[in-house]
Amino acid sequence: MTMVTLGAVAGHFGRDLERGLDKALGLIEAAVRDGVDLLVFPDAALGGYLGDLRSPALDDLPPALDPNSPQIAALIAAAGPVTVCVGYAEAAGDLRYNTAVCLSGDGVLGTHRKVHQPAGEHLAYAAGDVFGAFDTPVGRLGMLIDYDKTFPESARSLALDGATVIAALSAWPASVTDRSARLPADRQSRLFDLYDCARAAENQVFVVSSNQTGVQGELRFLGQAKVVGPGGDILATTRSKGGLAVATVDVEAEIVRARRVLDHLAERRTDTYLLESPSRTR
Repeated sequence: MTMVTLGAVAGHFGRDLERGLDKALGLIEAAVRDGVDLLVFPDAALGGYLGDLRSPALDDLPPALDPNSPQIAALIAAAGPVTVCVGYAEAAGDLRYNTAVCLSGDGVLGTHRKVHQPAGEHLAYAAGDVFGAFDTPVGRLGMLIDYDKTFPESARSLALDGATVIAALSAWPASVTDRSARLPADRQSRLFDLYDCARAAENQVFVVSSNQTGVQGELRFLGQAKVVGPGGDILATTRSKGGLAVATVDVEAEIVRARRVLDHLAERRTDTYLLESPSRTR
């Protein structure tokens, strides 16, 4: 039996890059001290997110970092034995990507560029084009960035690539068209939890889901960081407040147990599924 401690951060990380870095370093230091094995920060934890999804101000974008930036190097130096996932705006030549990086004291373990873009995000970021898992000290892991988890194919691709843990990093706001006075009653609040649990249950994997809190421009973020087990059950959650959702589990044993009778990946019928909408003729 190999127990690992999975942690998902809910917190406010704004445009002040150095303040966000200091906050992240403090949380990593606490994770090292407390024996957390995987620490998942929100999307855009380094430099903040957009202030408006529909019409982002292109003259006021988050700072874009080179993957070899001093900020990423500082996280690697601090991480030690902890596997850390964190989101930032990646500078890539003339393009920028909404990117997540997974790292430890050994260096960068994997990266993911957000594939699915909501509303006007494409005006600020280029889109990634691949989902892939990679090996880490906590097992084979894959990453999603907020809107990616809306699409079942995203998490399924990672599970088929052997991921037993999916880190879902988000800067997920309350509804921008039908905002509720109370965050727990917001339509997006319900969907955020639903997607986390569904992606875990349908693939029989762990989902470690982080999210921003607070306000950035016109966006009010939901929090609701959580750890979800392979049966779709929420093992720990911050609800709408900032904090750390932590669960200690035996990842491999729990997945074996979940798949003992019904193994969703093995029992797929790929010959029956539509991959594209059929053309409609009359």
